Amino acid sequence: MYSAITTSLENAILLITINRPDKLNALNKTVFDELNTAIDDVYNNPAIRSVIITGAGQKAFVAGADISEFQGLKHHEGMDLAKKGQYIFRKIEEAPKPVVAAVNGFALGGGCELAMACHFRIASENARFGQPEVNLGLIPGYGGTQRLTQLIGKGRAIELLITGNMLDAATALQYGLVNYVVPQEELLAKARSILELVNTKAPLAVGRCIKAANAVFDHTKDGFTEEVNLFGECFATHDMVEGTTAFLEKRKPDFQGK
Repeated sequence: MYSAITTSLENAILLITINRPDKLNALNKTVFDELNTAIDDVYNNPAIRSVIITGAGQKAFVAGADISEFQGLKHHEGMDLAKKGQYIFRKIEEAPKPVVAAVNGFALGGGCELAMACHFRIASENARFGQPEVNLGLIPGYGGTQRLTQLIGKGRAIELLITGNMLDAATALQYGLVNYVVPQEELLAKARSILELVNTKAPLAVGRCIKAANAVFDHTKDGFTEEVNLFGECFATHDMVEGTTAFLEKRKPDFQGK
């Protein structure tokens, strides 16, 4: 089905692997198209409860965009490319199921932007993050200027953007860009352990937590109003009845995502 990514579903966790290790998993048109299709499946397939995105091999998560596809592009074509990347990454950010980036190695340029579009990040000890687009006469185009600033603050973000420097995993953890740093051989296991716990929670409530948190950065919404609305919506779900009943009956809830 796919040529540039692979997918596998185990224990309701979908593992999406960017699979171009000879190109350090660089993002090209095929990767974008296949990633878009895979994320559509995340939205529509009830068998999927959560997602891990990672890169093939031990060197790179995604080392950037495939720069060969940039040559010869005009102004409007560059804008179209950025719009496409932002559309797909926003779809990841707004997914109603948690999407975790398991960053194994380099996450540079579009790779850093992909990682930041995920709901949180876990890094291997050899992970490196950066937005080196200024070295190419460019800026990040897939949401990097916005999400980096949201995640680590304006001063640190601008310094990284205008120097093109990389952050090592320990600094990324200190800055709050990643939640955990683990040995590479433990990376996927760490991501799975968190998502296996999440998968025991009420799926509709998990999705609404993500939606409410995203509203903090959506200037078209009042986050507190959004929270009130989403809180109220929970009361119309079977899972809320089951969760509160199970609590009072001192038993484990059986959530159905309804």
